[in-house]
Amino acid sequence: MTFTEWFLFFLLVQVIHFAGTWKLYKKAGRQAWEAAIPVYNAVILMKIINRPWWWVILLFIPIVNLIMFPVIWVETIRSFGRHSTTDTLLAIFTLGFYIYYINYATDVKYIEDRSLKPRTAAGEWISSILFAVIAATIVHTYVMQPFTIPTSSLEKTLLVGDFLFVSKFHYGARLPRTAVAFPMVHDTIPVLGIKSYLTEPQIPYLRLPGFEDIERNDIVVFNWPVDTVNAFQQYGDGKYYYKPIDKKSNYVKRAVGLPGDSLQVSEGKVIVNNEPLQLPGRAKPQFTYYGTTNGQGFNPRYLYEEYDITDGYYHNPNTNQFYINALTEAAYNRIKNHPNVTSIQRYSDSLGAKNRSIFPNDGKLSWNNDHMGPIYIPKEGVTVDLTSESMPFYKRIIETYEGSEMGINNKLSLNGTQVLLNGQPTNSYTFKQNYYWMMGDNRHNSEDSRTWGFVPENHVVGKPVFVWMSWDANAQGFFNKIRWDRVFTTVKGDAPPTSYLPYFLIIVVIIIAFNYFKKRRKNA
Repeated sequence: MTFTEWFLFFLLVQVIHFAGTWKLYKKAGRQAWEAAIPVYNAVILMKIINRPWWWVILLFIPIVNLIMFPVIWVETIRSFGRHSTTDTLLAIFTLGFYIYYINYATDVKYIEDRSLKPRTAAGEWISSILFAVIAATIVHTYVMQPFTIPTSSLEKTLLVGDFLFVSKFHYGARLPRTAVAFPMVHDTIPVLGIKSYLTEPQIPYLRLPGFEDIERNDIVVFNWPVDTVNAFQQYGDGKYYYKPIDKKSNYVKRAVGLPGDSLQVSEGKVIVNNEPLQLPGRAKPQFTYYGTTNGQGFNPRYLYEEYDITDGYYHNPNTNQFYINALTEAAYNRIKNHPNVTSIQRYSDSLGAKNRSIFPNDGKLSWNNDHMGPIYIPKEGVTVDLTSESMPFYKRIIETYEGSEMGINNKLSLNGTQVLLNGQPTNSYTFKQNYYWMMGDNRHNSEDSRTWGFVPENHVVGKPVFVWMSWDANAQGFFNKIRWDRVFTTVKGDAPPTSYLPYFLIIVVIIIAFNYFKKRRKNA
């Protein structure tokens, strides 16, 4: 739905509200016309039901309003003496239209100073849970979201098993695109395993102001642009699913290319604007290595503990050949001196070798994971030439990211060598938003922009800022599985992460002691 369509829907809701409540407004000592003025009528209604005015704000927050509307319906009928369970259920299951019956067919009286305390323990529990969910939904959507690292694409900076807080406000919180969804879950309702949202209606893209832009090398959480699977990493059914932007799977990568950059990959190294990419100190790029042994293999536990090899390895005792999926340069310089190693070298796709899975996925370019580009990263407001050669790079942008996902029916095609946009000849295109090039530090074990291309700005979710817990599934013993040195650490920085857990525990002890002695003094 466009902003115009949402505005018309909003006006329709106002008409429905006025028609169903104007008599109740009069019985509450207000004027009938007050039920007809948008927003003002909600403020007056809060006074009638004896609730704070700021509840009106909650009615305009997507997802939260789905919880608030039933609350308002129930509070309205209770303000006119309808407290029974039947009345409550009728108000909810008729989507509030039961209020029409009370407005026109009953002679109810307004209870001016009614008690707001729930009449039963169950009612009090339900009320508490509802507002806990509302508060958590607001924080989850607009402030901070928990996130778990599921893959090793950013290994050594973010580890598998890291539990993060992702800031929504650094880059500006994005309003939910999906208007009707189960709160605080992503695309699937846990346990039930069913879809957690309705694909329609969709709210137009809108992002609140942030206090910083995405910088080069920032680690960014974003919605996987080409996501069509039913749930994250469930690829087995072979079906394709349409997903709204905010319900696509969450990915986390490093922004190595910014809008307007020219980027290429040479021998696995990223080059931006003709300069080698300078990674921050915490980043430890990893590559696949292969070699031969003297006939002896390796102890996996020893490789993990001594060389921090977490992506596994393979050794063929018949040929004495081995390969290690992911190895940092520092670990390589140490393991090459291992007594069992006779040779070891980094794997690299050959220059000119063609990999059809590499963006733009048309099979015409001799690009691969280690050699690709240069490629231009689109910037909002910049116009590029559209030719038969450049069309594969921008086709998805024009048709999907700036087309169907924005409610525009764009179609890009070729007539010989002439590019057609919606059937009309064109030789240029101006981008409507910024795009980014996201890659993992684990260069040979990361599905990233090399595979599926650009990440649109409207897919950006937030910025990981804090590791509050880290769980090492490879470690032995329960307490050893907790990476204590990573608990309560920041994500960004050049120096090794420093845990703030001791300071946190000291503060907790001080607060507990203060409350204890305060209570003891009061009792004395």
